[in-house]
Amino acid sequence: MKKYIGLAFILGASLLTSCDKDAKRTDNLTITGKIDGLKQGKVYLYHVQDTTFVALDSVIFDGKSADFTFKHHLESPEMLFLSLDRGHSNSIDNQLAFFAEPGVMTIETTLKNFYKDAKVKGSQNNELYKEYLKSRALITDRQNDLYVALFEAQKSNNQAKLDSLQEVNKKLTGRLYLNAINFALNNKNADIAPYIALTELYDRNIKYLDTIYSSLTPEVLNHKYAKNLNDFIQERKKEEAKATE
Repeated sequence: MKKYIGLAFILGASLLTSCDKDAKRTDNLTITGKIDGLKQGKVYLYHVQDTTFVALDSVIFDGKSADFTFKHHLESPEMLFLSLDRGHSNSIDNQLAFFAEPGVMTIETTLKNFYKDAKVKGSQNNELYKEYLKSRALITDRQNDLYVALFEAQKSNNQAKLDSLQEVNKKLTGRLYLNAINFALNNKNADIAPYIALTELYDRNIKYLDTIYSSLTPEVLNHKYAKNLNDFIQERKKEEAKATE
């Protein structure tokens, strides 16, 4: 049931290469870009379909140019992924997630820091996605520091300190979910809202998902992630109803 479980799921999804295009569809998205320092390799453009990475297109680099262009048809704004293959193992540093929208987008990055140096332009949803990730990082960075302190308290058998730190961690986890809920509700007119609900709040109380879905604007409700969120909510409700029988 849980098709959307965040970045850990996305990077762990199975791969399916299927670059065939539907000739009946008109491309409404153009992605141009450059990878400084790349001489040879292959870059794939993926999306997730039924929990599986599906390759939409690919570009082979043969030393002549570091530029690339992808053309694709989007039914609505959608999270897409660039994957750099240089013949080595794929790591998170070679994966780039970005929120695509119909129109013209540009992506510029470097071979040295494919993920960290990426600059994506041309998508309002992607700007919101980056804003959300920054707000999330303010909390997760504190949690990461806390984990070190928790380990030290456990190592020294300091139960009082351990209990105190665990309570702080519990509060930070609550803030993490509250941040996701508030960000989604404050951006109800953007596709990032149902996407956050699906990837960050899938296991929270169903009332939060219902609230986010009910707040979405009519335009967003007709798009991919809102429809997926509605399907997910209905499935959760059925499973919870069965559990109470």
